[in-house]
Amino acid sequence: MRFEPKLIKSTIKKRYKRFLSDIILPNGDEITAHVPNTGSMKTCWDEGWEVFISKSDNPKRKLQYTLELTHSPTGLICVNTGLTNKIVKEALENNNISEFEDYHNIKPEKKVLDSRIDFYLTHDELVDCYIEVKNVTLLGEENQALFPDSVSTRGQKHLKDLIELKKQGNRAVMLYVINRENIKSFSPAEDIDPTYASLLKEAKDSGVEVLAYATKISPEEIYLNNKVEVIL
Repeated sequence: MRFEPKLIKSTIKKRYKRFLSDIILPNGDEITAHVPNTGSMKTCWDEGWEVFISKSDNPKRKLQYTLELTHSPTGLICVNTGLTNKIVKEALENNNISEFEDYHNIKPEKKVLDSRIDFYLTHDELVDCYIEVKNVTLLGEENQALFPDSVSTRGQKHLKDLIELKKQGNRAVMLYVINRENIKSFSPAEDIDPTYASLLKEAKDSGVEVLAYATKISPEEIYLNNKVEVIL
């Protein structure tokens, strides 16, 4: 997925009230940018980091600028969580995820049980497949990606739904998209949300597939790239 129009290299001053950030533009002007991220963004920004922002010409928008990428000491991070499912959809349509390349029909946002699962894949000769996607940006020790970055009751519910879907005879998949560079492995953040970590292990034991893929990030484009080891 390409960033259009071209992103603007800037500097972050602070992030506050969850959805706001103060950014210093290349000409020295200070603006407020929208932060499309509901998480804590722990390990994803610090004052003075280089960032990349987009600008919208839509006159109806309250804020013209959006924070898209931050540049940490270990590499770029995509902090716009609204892009994650778009990245996965593009990868599915281009058959870039080997685990799903045999499926022909892709439906986003499938309502099932009491939730909306991110993707529903079907094929006349294959078992129906449900994929729940989670955006991962929290950095742990030794270049390990962790999820969640705060207690996630919603995430817990999704894991329970996947367990139930698997029991019903479907293929159920938990897909973690790691939106930061230089990651070696993925694990649940047990110290932050022990219930989530326990449910993830239960899901795997019940037959739910647990996958982690990292993205390739640049100021020009972002796409799903390499599979990452999952350690539970």
